[in-house]
Amino acid sequence: MRGVEIDDLVRLRRARDRMDRDYAEPLDVPALARDALMSPGHFSRSFRAAYGETPYSYLMTRRIERAKALLRRGDLSVTDVCMAVGCTSLGSFSSRFTELVGESPSAYRARDHDHGAPIPACVAKMHTRPVRNGEAKSDAGP
Repeated sequence: MRGVEIDDLVRLRRARDRMDRDYAEPLDVPALARDALMSPGHFSRSFRAAYGETPYSYLMTRRIERAKALLRRGDLSVTDVCMAVGCTSLGSFSSRFTELVGESPSAYRARDHDHGAPIPACVAKMHTRPVRNGEAKSDAGP
């Protein structure tokens, strides 16, 4: 988190906490920047410096994380899940889901998820968090 002032970190954390809590709401960079008392440009640069990804990327990761949980339940359609997590475009949601998870929302929903039932939710969340494909490749080695 080099290059980011402590006061900025406090404000950035407030915006990140809002994304974690209100992921299904229509959030955009200007609104989040206002929460952090920053200009949109400064907010985006500072957020990326502090957390290693853009605000949009962070928000979409939260949305996809929640979408995975809803899809595992199996009682909602992919379109319903898309709308429930705050996405307004099914195409963009499906593309981003596939990019982060490695399979389409429909394929993920259709897969058997009973093997994870006895695992505590806090542990399952750590192991099912979506990871961008670039991060997955770098973890696998050169």
